[in-house]
Amino acid sequence: MSLKSPFLDFASSFTPSFLPRAPPFLIPLHGLRQSSLCSSSSVKASSANSETQRRRASVSDGEPTGTGAAAPTRGEVFLHRLLSQKPISGQPKKKEKKNKGAEPKRVVDSGIASCYGCGAPLQTQEVDAPGYVDPQTYEVKKRHRQLRTVLCGRCILLSHGHMVTAVGGNGGYAGGKQFITAEELREKLCHLRTEKVLIVKLVDIVDFNGSFLARIRDIAGANPIILVITKVDLLPKGTDLNCVGDWIVEATMKKKLNVLSIHLTSSKSLLGIEGVAVEIQKEKKGRDVYILGSANVGKSAFVNALLQMMARKDPVAAAARKYKPMQSAVPGTTLGPIEIDAFHGGGKLYDTPGVHLHHRQAAVVHSEDLPSLAPQSHLRGQCFPASFGKEAHSDGGATTLNGSSIFWGGLVRIDILKVFPHTRLTLYGPKALHSHMVPTVDADDFYKRELGVLLTPPNGKERADSWPGLQSVRRLQIKFEDWKRPACDIAVSGLGWIVLEPMGISTEFSDLIVEDTPRELHLTIHVPKPVEVFIRPPMPVGKAGAEWYMFQDLTEKQIEMRPKLCT
Repeated sequence: MSLKSPFLDFASSFTPSFLPRAPPFLIPLHGLRQSSLCSSSSVKASSANSETQRRRASVSDGEPTGTGAAAPTRGEVFLHRLLSQKPISGQPKKKEKKNKGAEPKRVVDSGIASCYGCGAPLQTQEVDAPGYVDPQTYEVKKRHRQLRTVLCGRCILLSHGHMVTAVGGNGGYAGGKQFITAEELREKLCHLRTEKVLIVKLVDIVDFNGSFLARIRDIAGANPIILVITKVDLLPKGTDLNCVGDWIVEATMKKKLNVLSIHLTSSKSLLGIEGVAVEIQKEKKGRDVYILGSANVGKSAFVNALLQMMARKDPVAAAARKYKPMQSAVPGTTLGPIEIDAFHGGGKLYDTPGVHLHHRQAAVVHSEDLPSLAPQSHLRGQCFPASFGKEAHSDGGATTLNGSSIFWGGLVRIDILKVFPHTRLTLYGPKALHSHMVPTVDADDFYKRELGVLLTPPNGKERADSWPGLQSVRRLQIKFEDWKRPACDIAVSGLGWIVLEPMGISTEFSDLIVEDTPRELHLTIHVPKPVEVFIRPPMPVGKAGAEWYMFQDLTEKQIEMRPKLCT
């Protein structure tokens, strides 16, 4: 009496695909579970056969189960691997009939091909829209599988210095066509809060408050953040970056974000870029890296500088530099996420669209005037009065600014209602914006007469006639305690800031101070709607900033909770 082996019984049901008879079933590779060979000499033949049949039915369904004696044997695994080497034959797919009379689709799927300069989906239909490519050029590039090397028409214009915006309210192509809204830009990024990524958040030091993205948590979620401060090369000469860095850390702590480290950088001089590259490699841990920030904060310039720094050691980053994102002075240059293979160890780098903020000056000026809002060199403060006793009004023998109005281009008006003798206002912003001081009683007539002429931007009478004016008026009552340091900064979103010094840094006029004197300064700020004005602690810039700035005494626990500062 011979006992039939379970393996022989199982194998007999198979016929290789190269024989005439097709196999009754195939075992999927992922359905088999590795297990140790379980056998027992005490198992009866009838129970073994029934168990094998049960196992056949389970495997044929693609959902094998069982442990111990019910687990797949080594023979089953071997036989399945042998059969799986032969591809499964199936019916060929039916070919779709082509309609000779119909025109081929001309718009490319956004998930397949995008402009490497701005990230806009390539299309060949609308000339006055981002992503447009000449149909003939597109067909040639598609035939040679080179769509990833295509630059759209808008990016070509930007590369030649044209101010072609793509965010509503900033002009753009002929007719001022609105291509993308601020809400749509946020929708492109909101998926990040549900993914595990590393966020590199950029903030413009010239517009620290206006470009910080107050709703960054809605986009980043709980993901870790590396905070990069851009354009520090624009700070006034003699600025101590350690003092500025500590000031930034204090301001960031109030935001209560998951910030790992803070870096002071310049994409132009590559200052601090190497430290960011090292920090990204340390913290990304195989995750994708997303560059976030408001429009025109310098994301594309930072990505190019980062690739330049990484290319010294990483050949992958060196290859990615050939097709780098477009950078320009136009807010909203990047219109879609640009995927960049920049890391040798896995993970992608994404340059994302700048979040358009309606409360910045760039949202209200004409596209041709945007370059005048972008500083190109070290900021130099414009002081009022320039020297005590010469250009200011006289009040009881002491110089004062009371009753004066200062125009900062055609974008800001500061009415000085009540300040102390020898109070000084210093304006830090683009050099292209000239300032003028007139008596407040003549301010309205002066603005109407000189708008577009002396007071620019807006440039030219044609733009001045369509200018909505300085509709937003904010009354400020500023209190201070220390005469030896500035009272505060008045930051105008998207432009710069105004330093308010009650007595200047010098104490030579301390004999004018009376103990009972109310320590308040009264001013009125006029700006276009909806530009915002921020009151903040004074930023320690210039040589004088290092003299009056005081570092706080912190405990070890407070030091551990603070983000790491890299200068």
